[in-house]
Amino acid sequence: MTQQTIAFIGMGAMGAHSARRLAQAGFRVQGFDVRAEALQALAAAGGHPCASAAQAMQGARHAVLFVVNGSQAAQVIFGPQGLGESAPEGATIISCVTMAPTEAADLARRCAERGWTFVDAPVSGGMVGAEQGTLTIMASGQAAAIEQCRPIMETMGNRLVIVGTKAGDGAMVKTINQLLCGVHLAAAGEAMALARRAGLDPQAVWDVVSQSAAGSWMLSNRGPRMVARSFDQPTSTVDIFVKDLGIVADVARGLRFPAALAASALQSFLGASGAGNGSRDDAAVTLFYENFAPPKPGG
Repeated sequence: MTQQTIAFIGMGAMGAHSARRLAQAGFRVQGFDVRAEALQALAAAGGHPCASAAQAMQGARHAVLFVVNGSQAAQVIFGPQGLGESAPEGATIISCVTMAPTEAADLARRCAERGWTFVDAPVSGGMVGAEQGTLTIMASGQAAAIEQCRPIMETMGNRLVIVGTKAGDGAMVKTINQLLCGVHLAAAGEAMALARRAGLDPQAVWDVVSQSAAGSWMLSNRGPRMVARSFDQPTSTVDIFVKDLGIVADVARGLRFPAALAASALQSFLGASGAGNGSRDDAAVTLFYENFAPPKPGG
């Protein structure tokens, strides 16, 4: 049986683990990232580091993208030394990128003009999900292309949900997912900061609320970092939520939809980022609330 070759572009916190899982599952993974350490990690996992996206696509019929946003995805596909310089007729590009639905639809249109198929397949589950292969993948696009790529996606995640028949549907579901994630995380940060302001033991408060009706996945996962004030080994950053909730705001505005809670959460992340915490773990959103000075006695 011929080993299937995959071009893999973008090996950050999540992409590196997904690329490793594919390589260890028997795929020939030809990867590109601008960071030398990412290429070294790929080689250690049994993959094949490449000097460009174009080189990574040589001999491959499928590409997986784990870059930061839609602009980077467009550059990687259509820019100099991009996938397009070596992608064959009929190639399939699986985008696991969080981007605006309109960006995903536009990339699909541009790919179709060149004879390639674009599968809009953003993911959720974070670095731990990527490491353990438990990502949720929300795929949309041509049914035949999704089925053809199923073995690749099911190696990266354990929940492949087909959410639509056109590119942009997956991105829209991811937008809704990030609305909830951002609101839940900002609410957790606000609650834990209020506990500190009240002079309570943050650990005791978290022990209660994380196991009560107030609990959420974000509170359970990020709360311990807020309690320990451990923000300098990020699995996802404050600025990622500035980006993602910005997409939520743009989509809501386009649909004339009043996403009031998402707008409030965005301001919290913007405040945390503006205070110098943008590259710290996203649990540092709690610092936005802590930075408000308490009133003076008798004030």
